[in-house]
Amino acid sequence: MQQDLTDRIVLITGASSGIGAATARELAARGATVVLGARRVDRLDALVADITAAGGRADARALDVVSADDMQAFVDHALAAHGRIDALVNNAGVMPLSPLSARKRDEWDRMIDVNIRGVLHGIAAVLPAMEQQGFGHVINVASIGAHQVFPTSAVYCATKYAVWAISEGLRQETTTLRVTVVSPGTTTSELADTITHAGAAEGMRDFRRITIEPEAIARAIAFAMTQPADVDVSELIVRPVASPY
Repeated sequence: MQQDLTDRIVLITGASSGIGAATARELAARGATVVLGARRVDRLDALVADITAAGGRADARALDVVSADDMQAFVDHALAAHGRIDALVNNAGVMPLSPLSARKRDEWDRMIDVNIRGVLHGIAAVLPAMEQQGFGHVINVASIGAHQVFPTSAVYCATKYAVWAISEGLRQETTTLRVTVVSPGTTTSELADTITHAGAAEGMRDFRRITIEPEAIARAIAFAMTQPADVDVSELIVRPVASPY
């Protein structure tokens, strides 16, 4: 049975594809108003049009999570338009895998900027408003890589371990907010398209022989959100049944 999220105001980063787009559709179908952020505005606009045509409520704004100012403007836009923020889904992420010996420092920096700083920027932007209103839910999308390290994924996994640690730290520091970290296993998405190292790309093709659809992660996020207000689903790992990882 689909549970209701009527009138929830939910911000989603990295909403132009994959898990972010699936989450936008799932939450809007359950009655939430979704505010979508990503760099690919054309995709956001198309997604907003699809959600609206289906009877849902959505709006979008260009967002680069690497910029703290951009994230704050995204949150301020949502507050001005809707008056509050019920939940933030920190979903934006990149995964340009490579062995450490390849010394792809620029790609390491990009993962650190998007996967860690982006999450911190989202938390910093919503925290004052959520604390003031006395409620809120921060949902951080990590990875199975937050629990297990694989060859070529050292830096990526380090960023996702950081997301797990940040989530747990926030949970312990607040008595007002609910905090959930969702760790997807192999999921159909464009995430692997950022891999430039030939060996890592080949390994990832084998790794991703078994995947689940992003809608499975969207439903997990909705599950955490639809629990009673005094219940915090702190962590969810969602992976394919046949996955060995």
